[in-house]
Amino acid sequence: MDEGLTGLVLFTVAVAALSTALILVPGVAAAYALARWKGPGRGVVETVLALPLVLPPTAVGLVLLELLARDSVLGRLLDAMGVEVVFTPKAVVLASAVMAFPLLVRSARAGFEEVDPRLVAVARTLGDTRTRAFFRVTLPLAWRGVLTGALLAFSRALGEFGATVLVAGNIPGSTQTLSLAIFQRTQVGQDTEALKLAGVAVVLAFGAMYVTEVVTRRRGARGLA
Repeated sequence: MDEGLTGLVLFTVAVAALSTALILVPGVAAAYALARWKGPGRGVVETVLALPLVLPPTAVGLVLLELLARDSVLGRLLDAMGVEVVFTPKAVVLASAVMAFPLLVRSARAGFEEVDPRLVAVARTLGDTRTRAFFRVTLPLAWRGVLTGALLAFSRALGEFGATVLVAGNIPGSTQTLSLAIFQRTQVGQDTEALKLAGVAVVLAFGAMYVTEVVTRRRGARGLA
C-alpha cells in the first residue's frame, strides 16, 4: 500500500471513529429518552431525528453549509471564537456525524426498549438514583444495542460523500476521504486507481459490517434464550 493510499485510509478511519465518538453520548441519550418517552410528540421527534436517513445527503450538506456560513448566527459565533469549520477536517467529521446519528439512535433505542422496566424499578427501590440505575442496570443490559448502533454509525461514516463534499469540499491531503478520492479519480479518468480505492473501501466496509452482524446475531440469540 503506497503512502498516499495509506494516508487516505487512515484519515477515513479516523474521521469515522471521531464522528462516532462525537455522537455517542447525545445519541445514547436521545435513544434512551425515546425508549422511555410515552407522551405525545414522540413520533415527530423520531421523524426529525431520522431525516438524514431519507433526505439526499447533499441536502443535509447544504443545510450544514448554511448553518456554518460566516453570515449566519452560528458562523459569526464560531468566527468570534476563532474556530473555522467549513472546508476543514472538522467539517468532514461533522458531516459524517450528522449522517450517522440516526443509525446510532435507532439501534440503541431498540436495545433500551428490550430492558425490563421492573429491573430498573427494583434498583430504584434499593436506593439507586435514576442516573445510577441507568449505569448499573439499563446500560449493561442494552449494551449490545448501543454497540450495534455505534458500529452502524461508524460504517455509515466510512462511506459518507454527499454531505461532506458540500460542507468540506474535496481537498487532497486535508478533507479528502476514500469516497471523495474515488469520485475525483473517476472524474479525471483514473479508473484503475478508482477501482483500487473502491476495493479498499469494500474491505473496510465489509469488516465493519461483519462485526456489526456478529454483535446483532449474539443479541438476537440472547433475546431468544
